[in-house]
Order: sequence, then structure tokens, then C-alpha cells
Amino acid sequence: MAGQEFTVCDVLYLYSDARTAYDRFIGIGGNPEQARNAVALLLWLDQCNVSAIKHLPGLSPAAVNLVAAEANLVLDCLREPTPMVPAIPLISALCQDGDVDPRFFAFHQDLVVRGVADILDGVGLLIFDDHLNKMLRRYQTGLVGNPPELAATYNCLPVAVPEDCRSMFITFSKGAPIEREEIFDYFRQKWGDCVVRVLMEKTTGASSPMYGRIIFRSEAFVQLVLNGERLVKTNIRHRQIWLRKYVPRPAATQN
Repeated sequence: MAGQEFTVCDVLYLYSDARTAYDRFIGIGGNPEQARNAVALLLWLDQCNVSAIKHLPGLSPAAVNLVAAEANLVLDCLREPTPMVPAIPLISALCQDGDVDPRFFAFHQDLVVRGVADILDGVGLLIFDDHLNKMLRRYQTGLVGNPPELAATYNCLPVAVPEDCRSMFITFSKGAPIEREEIFDYFRQKWGDCVVRVLMEKTTGASSPMYGRIIFRSEAFVQLVLNGERLVKTNIRHRQIWLRKYVPRPAATQN
């Protein structure tokens, strides 16, 4: 969409298949974050001329459930410390006009993650906005005129997000110390330049840190690490770390 001026309404129309896919994933009881990630993955494939997303509206609920499960297998593969090839027979079958090799997801995690993250941080902010989509439906049915929110010019520049919103709290196993650089290198080697910095618990003497904080470049990376779960575990050089969304402590109140 570079070089052209689009309204928010235009963008929602352009990505109506993506919104339909999201609604269908939610309709079968899908986790909203997993549904967003799955649609972003299918959109990224579509941009690579491997289109499965356009078939979602015509699929049965059982088939939609299978597509969601396969998309989540791919998303899980992206989090694995070692390459894992996902089984995605239905997505592959739907991509009749393109060729999708499941091994690509295992061995090019950085390309896939950055592509999916760009969608989540970009057009995904409109696609998954329930309020905007509700207004669009009301506008389409003639219940309201064109609201200012829909008539506004779409700005494709990334939205600045506070560090707290793109941070993860990490904890370590006792007796299995891990260095700040090891955490940084782990994500950089898997997903490229996605981490701003890693903060560790300040300790005294010979004590090892038991917790820390990872600040990612965008909130999308946090969403892809968790993929709908509250807490996830990964291994860095055979040592476990646990990750969850960072929740800042409430500011102290004075009497």
C-alpha cells in the first residue's frame, strides 16, 4: 500500500477475508490471541503468494478448526528451541496456487516471525479492532453515515508502544544460572533483531539472579512468544526459563 493513500474503511475492505477468518476462529471457540496470530500467519503466507486465507469463509466448522490447529502448530514451531517441522496437510492443500513447504517454518523462523509481527503491528491493529469492524457493519447496512474513524486516513507507520506493553517477566530455575547475553543471543539467533535489552535481578555476593525482564522491539513479539498462554517455558542451553507478560507494580500511594 506504499505510495497510495487509503482510509481506514478502505483497509478494512481490503482485509475483509482476514477479518472473516478471525471471526470464524473465534466462532469455534478459539483463543483471541491465538486467532490473531493464526490470521496474521495466513496473511503473511498470502503476501508470499501462498493463499489459504481466502478459502476460510467456505469451510465447514470442522475444517476451520483443523486450519486453526495447524496454524497453531506452526506458531508453536516458531517458539521451539530446536527446529521442528509442523504437519499442515490442510493448509498445504488449500494453497492450490502456491507451494508451502512445512520445513520452511522450522528453518527460517526469523523471516516468518518478523513477517507475522509486522502484520500484527500494522494492518492487524485495524483487522482485529472489534469497535472499528462493528462500525463498518453499521455503515454497510446504512444504519449510520461514514463515521470519522472509518473516513480517517490510514497511517501505516508503527504505533509507539510503551516498554511495559512489550516486556516479558522471566524467571529461572534455582541452581541453573543464566547470563543476560545468553538470553539476548537466544532470541536474536532465532528471531533476529527483536530484543531491545534484557534486565536482570540485582544481586549481591555470589548469588545468581532468579528473575529478569525482556524488552522486545514490539508488542507483537510478546504475543508470539505466549500465543494465548499465560506462562510458557523454553530452554536455553539446557536451562529452563519461564516467561509471562510483564505487569508493572502499581505505583505506591501515599496517605
